[in-house]
Amino acid sequence: MDTMLLCPEKKFSNLLGISVFILSVAAVLILQNVFVPIFADEFVANIPTNLFYSEQNSVNILSEITMKSAIKKFDEDVSKRYPGAVIKDVVCGIKHISLVKFYDGKPVKINVIEFNPRLAKDFSVLPVLASDKLPAKKSISLMAQENNSLIALNGTFFKPQTGVPLGTLMINEKLYTGPVYNRVALGIFENDFDMTRVQLNATISNKKNVVKIDNINQPRMLSTYVLIYTQDWGTVSPPSPKYGVQLAINADHVVSEISPISVNIPKDGYVIVGPESILNVFKLGEKVNIDISTIPEWKKVKHIISGGPYLVKNGEIYVDMSAQKLSSIGGKNPRSAIGYTLENNLILVAVDGREGSSVGMTLMQLAQFMKSVGCINAMNLDGGGSTVMYVNGNVVNNPQVKGGINLSNAIVIGQKS
Repeated sequence: MDTMLLCPEKKFSNLLGISVFILSVAAVLILQNVFVPIFADEFVANIPTNLFYSEQNSVNILSEITMKSAIKKFDEDVSKRYPGAVIKDVVCGIKHISLVKFYDGKPVKINVIEFNPRLAKDFSVLPVLASDKLPAKKSISLMAQENNSLIALNGTFFKPQTGVPLGTLMINEKLYTGPVYNRVALGIFENDFDMTRVQLNATISNKKNVVKIDNINQPRMLSTYVLIYTQDWGTVSPPSPKYGVQLAINADHVVSEISPISVNIPKDGYVIVGPESILNVFKLGEKVNIDISTIPEWKKVKHIISGGPYLVKNGEIYVDMSAQKLSSIGGKNPRSAIGYTLENNLILVAVDGREGSSVGMTLMQLAQFMKSVGCINAMNLDGGGSTVMYVNGNVVNNPQVKGGINLSNAIVIGQKS
């Protein structure tokens, strides 16, 4: 194991002073009860003033001791979780772990990031996009650098031809895309994480009618779906389904255009696309209301990133490939995963595969690994050729394309702004 670096910047040299101070006060108390009080007063008066600490200094010193203890425990816990691994401190509270495990006698190279948000208080985790428009792709190194991030791992699935993320994606409380097949997603809060299958709960309404919205900024799966497109999708809406219609809604929530074909997406507005038989209840010039939330309604959630299938659910291995319509991604492959421990440490994993020195993992093997390192909830991310992990300026795994293919999105850890 590499030599661990102590993270706290402050020194603990004043602990000796505290000890002397405590012993001195104890002596004073004894003298006050046994000898003449005047003698005790003179004794106290002669103690050097630099041994006395203000209440704030005492709190700071206790905080330093607590921090040192937390760092030691984190070091010990990580060492136990990853026996035989090479473990390095990226910064205080963020460790990069590299190891090789054997499955059926074949080697598998694994890179792990363990992020302790209680120690790395100046750092946060969030999803990022390749561009301010959804149809875009970029290398993970560029995404990390543009977002001043130390750590990056490829994120959710995306449409290869365009780069549009497939599944729920929220960044800084803004919902960019809706769920696909109600797949599992990670909710990122200020101080903790949650994981569950997510559904969209959205409607558009006027005074008399309420129409369900099936998805946001996602490719059409059924001709009967009603979909909403914002300028995050681009400047123009996609084509209508057969017998479909499009409603352009401006920034004042007024229907500004009705068309059977694609239209320009209004600035600060959106376009509703769906069957004419469903949307004909809305008229030109009419004001409408849109209501969008998720099920569950994650209050105070800051970011959401979806994946699938589940790997660990409530502390137990749980691989629901069929339920999340992901049966096609079985077999041994390069893998990416994300999960969190009981202590709310975040775990990011990249598994190399499809090469002699690392054959990859099945989803069940990945689930077993995530549970073995303490995850109480974990999910699979996009894998295969997309699997790539970036640490402090370098791609640390061995993706099939050097540096990794261009990606739609990533999950990053960087300094709080």
